[in-house]
Amino acid sequence: MGLTADICDEHKDNVVLANPIFHHYGNTTTFSGPVQTVQVFEDNVLVKQALETIPEGSVLVIDGGASRRYALMGDNLAAIAQKRNLAGVIIHGSIRDAGEINKMPVGIFALGTTPFPSIKNGEGKRGTSLRFANTTWEPGSWVYADEDGILVAEKEL
Repeated sequence: MGLTADICDEHKDNVVLANPIFHHYGNTTTFSGPVQTVQVFEDNVLVKQALETIPEGSVLVIDGGASRRYALMGDNLAAIAQKRNLAGVIIHGSIRDAGEINKMPVGIFALGTTPFPSIKNGEGKRGTSLRFANTTWEPGSWVYADEDGILVAEKEL
């Protein structure tokens, strides 16, 4: 059984299942960790800052407003996540360089891909509560993600 299936067997009442709107990228298919958040729109300056500074083992959750026009992450930012040993990344938006990212030992869930790079204005917020995919993503809550889905819990299970 997978991570999320086992968690649902033991802790079904303590988790919320995110709507299955995401595609998986990278060759790490299972990850879990505490949530760190970024809210941006078509601008990835704060995404890069978060990748460079959040604690090792964290899951960076990015609310990109569901935009599919500009990528919030490419292979260079995925390499930062890999180098810093982040658990994974969940993006309510798009990535680019999917072919390269799929060869990397990272776990990323995103809505899809686009070739366009992001805007670089540095606008957005870090460390705030986010709401998308029928789920609330609070900094410090826990994410469990694998091929079966993405679960969110208030604390580590």
